[in-house]
Amino acid sequence: MKKLYSLIERGYKIEKIATGFGFTEGPVWNKEKEFLLFSDIPGNARIKWSEKNKIEEVMKPSNKCNGMTYDKDGNLIVCEHATSTVVKEYPDGRRQTIASYYEGKELNSPNDVIVAKEGSIYFTDPTYGRMAGSGFERKKELDYQGVYRIHPESGKLELLVNDFKQPNGLCLSPDEKVLYVDDSRLYHIRAFDVKSGGSIINGRIFFDNICSGDTKGSSPDGMKCDEFGNIYVAGHGGIWVIGPQAEHIGLIELPEVVSNLNWGGKNWDILYITASTSIYRLKMKIKGNKLNYMN
Repeated sequence: MKKLYSLIERGYKIEKIATGFGFTEGPVWNKEKEFLLFSDIPGNARIKWSEKNKIEEVMKPSNKCNGMTYDKDGNLIVCEHATSTVVKEYPDGRRQTIASYYEGKELNSPNDVIVAKEGSIYFTDPTYGRMAGSGFERKKELDYQGVYRIHPESGKLELLVNDFKQPNGLCLSPDEKVLYVDDSRLYHIRAFDVKSGGSIINGRIFFDNICSGDTKGSSPDGMKCDEFGNIYVAGHGGIWVIGPQAEHIGLIELPEVVSNLNWGGKNWDILYITASTSIYRLKMKIKGNKLNYMN
């Protein structure tokens, strides 16, 4: 636990800033306008929170959107469960579908997404959006659950790996040489080396058994990296903090099942956390790994 307190204060207090939702997901901070966007998947809504205006519903229905991020140009990249698509939303309101089919078959339900500095868009495609509650019940067309990359120039969709049970959260190391992806069914994180062209090689188990003893509890879900390469993953009991050498640093406990988290605030040193019915925030001693949209 000693190393954990180099990241957060001893006796840290997690603040609940909003509650009363079905199941929250996909947090992303807009620094310019100082607001948090997140998804309420069962409520089929996209919601904005700010210190000034508190809660505002900005899109309903939201196609049961889940993970969200920004690209370097400030466009919002959204994973939609109900439509099985990844969508780019421009500041002027235009919407562009950037991934929906692979080799003629509809994607399962894009779940979480990240954009690399060179422009590649990586996303996971489990089947949760084809289940009642988190999506709409329907048969899948693909016979696997994959991790994909959208080429930054051609827009071509590339299947990177297809042997996950249920790929979910993903993040890049600060130098973007490693892509981490967790598997909610197998309770582990896998790591892949990122080649110069954006494809990945050398997949291996990075950290296993993200649970509490023999009790599986909540599965690993959303995942982010800090400026020093530590990985924060939603798991059993709260947020598991794992060092870049795969050492378990500690657990940030929360009173609800955590689904996801992301960095925000003026200095990118606040963790915004989506946890079941509520949104929480936690002031950190360190900052998040700065992606393009955070600069």
